[in-house]
Amino acid sequence: MNPTALITGASKRIGKAISEHLAANGWNVIIHFNRSAEEAIELVQELGDNYPTQLFSSVTANLSNNHEVESLIPNIVAKSGPFDLLVNNASVFDKSYLRETSERLYDSQMNVNLKAPFFLTRDFSVYCKKGNIINFVDTRITGNTSNFAAYTLSKKALWELTKMAALEFAPEIRVNAIAPGVTLAPADEDENYLQNLAKSIPMKQPGGVDPILKSIDFILENNHLTGQLLFADGGENLGKNIE
Repeated sequence: MNPTALITGASKRIGKAISEHLAANGWNVIIHFNRSAEEAIELVQELGDNYPTQLFSSVTANLSNNHEVESLIPNIVAKSGPFDLLVNNASVFDKSYLRETSERLYDSQMNVNLKAPFFLTRDFSVYCKKGNIINFVDTRITGNTSNFAAYTLSKKALWELTKMAALEFAPEIRVNAIAPGVTLAPADEDENYLQNLAKSIPMKQPGGVDPILKSIDFILENNHLTGQLLFADGGENLGKNIE
């Protein structure tokens, strides 16, 4: 029987790449989306065509809505049974220094980036009871730059949640995190945007999604790994190169 993964924010960008990668490696995939219904439906169809012996489906939930978050995993399990992997990939990323941050912006970052993963992690342990959780944090957690203050704090806290859950849920559930760096350009930017950002990191080039996918494979294949953070960031967490 093929294992099954639930990936939040799975219809576009990194989430879509993870969905395609896991499907290519024999996984059934449950594609979570909020507003991207058309993209999610298209991805389910595409994966079903490419891997006809596997199961693909989509589920919708607004991760800033407590009721929708807390019903997501119970509804999935009631319909199709426990699954094997939860990937907390969905996030919101809004710029604001501390002194400029409104309560609304703060809540939006915390609700999607921390509160939703917290309760999805809880529910995975209660309803699925064994398997793996992978949380997506950010290489920014190693610093204290405040231009994305609420976002960065939410990801710092998500890393702490990763360690706490890994300790509580072992050995039945392994919980690890991945911290991407310069990966994909925003929708309104081209590749030059990434190239300019990458000039200051040790590896001098954007990584794309490949380092992230390889990090997922490493986590899933290493049965003794839990409570760990893999930086898929070209060394960005080390600081800027001195030239």
